[in-house]
Amino acid sequence: MPSPDAGPIAALLALMQRLRDPERGCPWDLEQSFSTIAPYTIEEAYEVADAIARGDTNALKDELGDLLFQVVFHAQMADEAGDFSFGDVTQAIVDKMERRHPHIFGAGPSPDSAADQSARWEAMKAAERQAKAATSALDDVPLALPALTRALKLQKRLSRVGFDWNGGPEVLEKLEEELRELTTEIAAHASPERLEDEFGDILFVAVNIARHLGIDPEAALRSTNAKVTRRFGEIEQRLKAAGSSPEEASLEEMDALWSAIKAEEKKPR
Repeated sequence: MPSPDAGPIAALLALMQRLRDPERGCPWDLEQSFSTIAPYTIEEAYEVADAIARGDTNALKDELGDLLFQVVFHAQMADEAGDFSFGDVTQAIVDKMERRHPHIFGAGPSPDSAADQSARWEAMKAAERQAKAATSALDDVPLALPALTRALKLQKRLSRVGFDWNGGPEVLEKLEEELRELTTEIAAHASPERLEDEFGDILFVAVNIARHLGIDPEAALRSTNAKVTRRFGEIEQRLKAAGSSPEEASLEEMDALWSAIKAEEKKPR
């Protein structure tokens, strides 16, 4: 397999060094730290996901470049502190991937299926956590993950150690229980903190339902957000064609349009 051209990578590393040059660099770049850059890194990862969801490969190319720049930025700051370099980052991921694919790079037996490989992957990750002296199965689930994604990862970890329901119906019953508890708190005029706590329980159970159904909750919510955006845009267009607007229309009018658009979308094509 041919090696990727190192020229552009070298140019990117040189560019980052120039931006962080203490005497000739950019004041904004010089002021940054791991913590100030982290939000941009997360944002760029979401923009990559957005380009994929839209099927826009040109945008994907650009967004992957932006995400790579974030990796280089973090590596440059670490290099300046004497912690690690970009080369260390790349070598570490090469070592990890080779270690986790012994059937490709070693003498390990080949997996029977993708599911089998996934199970082996998780077993290797668990062994690595033990080697790092993690005290809990949940220790290294990142706090900075989106809440739905982190809930899903927590639940998967819990399931692997046997702390899980047997199937979907039990989780649905738990959702009904949590809804009743929220209803009780609302009726009792509970504090915002209590309402937040009960609502959080509902979301956590909803993620559990998604997991048992094989659904990615983050992807499902993104899809629903897109659907709401699309349908409300159609409502705006139809109101405009009728000489009106959402501000002028009643809730009943907009709800009727929503129902009509929903019915149209569900018709076989």
